[in-house]
Amino acid sequence: MINALRRALFVSAFATLSFTPARAAENTLRYDQPSSHWTEALPVGNGRLAAMVFGGVREELLQLNDATFWTGEPSDWNNPAGPSTLPKIREAVLAGRFYEAEQLCKKIQGPYNASYLPLGDLRLTFTNPPADGAATDYQRSLDLDRAVATTTYRVGDTTFRREVFSSFPDQLLVVRLTADKPGKINLRAALSTVVKGEPVRVEDNTLVLRGKAPEIAEAQFSNHEKEPVRYGSKGMTFELRAQLRAEGGTVRADAGSLVVENADAVTFRLASGTSFNGFKNSPSLDGKDPSAEARRPLAAAAKRSDAALLARHLADHQPLYRRVQLDLGGDPAVSALPTDKRLARYASGQPDPGLAVLLFHYGRYLLIASSRPGGQAANLQGIWNKDLRAPWSSCYTININAQMNYWPAEVTALPECHQPFLDFIGELAVNGRETARVNYAAPGWVAHHSSDIWRQSAPVGAGKGDPVWANWSLSNAWLSLHLWEHYAFTGDRSFLREKAWPVLKGAAEFYLATLVTNADGHLVTIPSVSPEHRFKLPEGGTASVAQGSTMDMAIVRDLFTRVLATAKLLDLEPDFARRVSEARARLLPMQVGSRGQLQEWFRDFEDTEPFHRHLSHLFGLYPGDELTPASGKFYEAARRTMELRGDDATGWSVAWKMNFWARMHDGDHAASLIPLLLRPCGQKEGFGLHGGVYANLFDAHPPFQIDGNFGYTAGVAEMLIQSHQSSADGLPVIELLPALPKAWPAGSVTGLRARGGFSVDQTWTNGRLVSAKITALRAGSFILRHGGTDQKIRLKRGAVFNYTAPQPKDSRLPSGSP
Repeated sequence: MINALRRALFVSAFATLSFTPARAAENTLRYDQPSSHWTEALPVGNGRLAAMVFGGVREELLQLNDATFWTGEPSDWNNPAGPSTLPKIREAVLAGRFYEAEQLCKKIQGPYNASYLPLGDLRLTFTNPPADGAATDYQRSLDLDRAVATTTYRVGDTTFRREVFSSFPDQLLVVRLTADKPGKINLRAALSTVVKGEPVRVEDNTLVLRGKAPEIAEAQFSNHEKEPVRYGSKGMTFELRAQLRAEGGTVRADAGSLVVENADAVTFRLASGTSFNGFKNSPSLDGKDPSAEARRPLAAAAKRSDAALLARHLADHQPLYRRVQLDLGGDPAVSALPTDKRLARYASGQPDPGLAVLLFHYGRYLLIASSRPGGQAANLQGIWNKDLRAPWSSCYTININAQMNYWPAEVTALPECHQPFLDFIGELAVNGRETARVNYAAPGWVAHHSSDIWRQSAPVGAGKGDPVWANWSLSNAWLSLHLWEHYAFTGDRSFLREKAWPVLKGAAEFYLATLVTNADGHLVTIPSVSPEHRFKLPEGGTASVAQGSTMDMAIVRDLFTRVLATAKLLDLEPDFARRVSEARARLLPMQVGSRGQLQEWFRDFEDTEPFHRHLSHLFGLYPGDELTPASGKFYEAARRTMELRGDDATGWSVAWKMNFWARMHDGDHAASLIPLLLRPCGQKEGFGLHGGVYANLFDAHPPFQIDGNFGYTAGVAEMLIQSHQSSADGLPVIELLPALPKAWPAGSVTGLRARGGFSVDQTWTNGRLVSAKITALRAGSFILRHGGTDQKIRLKRGAVFNYTAPQPKDSRLPSGSP
């Protein structure tokens, strides 16, 4: 009776805050068979401890990650050859010897960055498994609203249920197994790891696995060849603890595993700890005690019931997740299909607007699961990685990918989840000051193509990296703009003064010292590349290093603009602001090429890859805001660039293009890219040119990169609301349904955020806005733009402005963008 009551309480807590069935359909990934590949498994995470849940019948596998578990240690990656080599690079570029400049760039590279690692596996082998095919009514799901992965099936007259969640407030991964008949749960639980691990120990019904990270296990960026895995005296250590609690039956230790016999219910509480002790400290010499770190959350939760843990988890997750709701209509019967079958159906050309909604929600779910205050920023795979040598080391690729991870953070009402990335940027700036001093003999701070948990800031490649990516040095400016964006959405002046200004100013200091005057008198960056694209040389061959690429100039212009705005807002350092203003006026301007396109380089070079995945020269369109309809020929040149580059590409690139077309107010074109993003990608995990999604909706470069998921969510938001433009007196312009496609004739969205500190709800039908509600999260004014008219609104904090859109007298007008 007591165990039955416990099960009932757990189910009650699980169901407390559920959506209605209609809304739940677009907040759930569901399948009718177990996963056989990692890219079919379902992700859970709390910003630190993560799992991929496979949902097997004869065996359950949870592949585990800890966000702080990386190779390497803090090290000196800077290259003192930089100051003596840079003049030679600049001389070669100004003389037009671009290939020579490219080879010189390799002389100022540092070592490759560290690699993100898998932690271990929890494997539950059921000791009285059903014969193959004997299990019926199988269902596997991930409820995004509850952040719970569930597996259910029936064997004979018994229904088995398994629920997995990763709790942020309790810093635990919880695995709960129940059956609707007593004494039916029999299993063997074991831990393992692919890194160097000690034999598993059993302490008081707790499996304990200790292990050590290799010093090196990186994948080379240039050609994806692998460095040998190397262990040594340095490197991080970890401890993983899986505490077992059984209701009924017996538990015994056996050869480093735990055996459960005839239990009514079983719960595993998993906690991890590593010796990571901050980006400056050696984890081997000055690290934390991983055992203490792993024991602490288990001890803190010792007196809490499983139902209480779940209730605390829901109370933390759901207020974040439910801030934004989206409804695009759709057939409930289609929404009830298994997700992989929906993908196949959609790929055959059958409509499914609910699938677009599900992928939108999934991006917000993944950000909540992989990026929480006080933790690490989401990396190239968020927080989930199974490989000892992950693709591109699963690092922070900061020439777009890490930034794209956070495009949806502010607009979809998750500023708390932005915080780890803002902290990452501040820490990177600390190391970047030393890189600026050693590599460039310059003030301020700088960073390059990629970084890691140690905040590596120098160009990586060890003299073998292709400068087309390795020597790109504008990430400091781009990253700084994320701090400005956080201010723009929140209006937090204390944050702007204390956190953002030092970073923004430091990046600007670097460019004031390193910009070069070219033959035309313009200030340009040298060396300069357009990541990761090469150009053809007139005399034959190709190169990548030149001067003043369009992306570089757009980012520096944007940086200088934000520095000037901040200095004015906060009345800071007028002499420094004057220097920035003078330099901004001399920056190399944009240019239109011979095909009507926005030039990518300072000359109208021919592309080596006309359909290249990077469109770096369109930074000013998105995520920047320099290119607007008021930009005239440059705005149209940006459109021509997108037409020439084409739609198809890797997954994250297609997501970027969605945002471009939304900024162009072309919702139909933006929506036409969704089928490319939702192409079923099978299980191929090699490197490819055309993306899609895997069965679990992870975005495929391929292989898996999470930035495509986040970029898509940002793209949908950009189609429904925009606030990047400002009025003549500096007020944010909130555009309602700026790029609504014909494919979404009726719907609603609530909770999207606009710059200036506003929350916006909208409802539309027949392709036209019906009403909107704007709530002031802080006192302020804005310009409401809709239907070709502007209206200035001022609201007190907490006040609401209700807008009813004028409707056409002729209801037979075609639907589409308003």
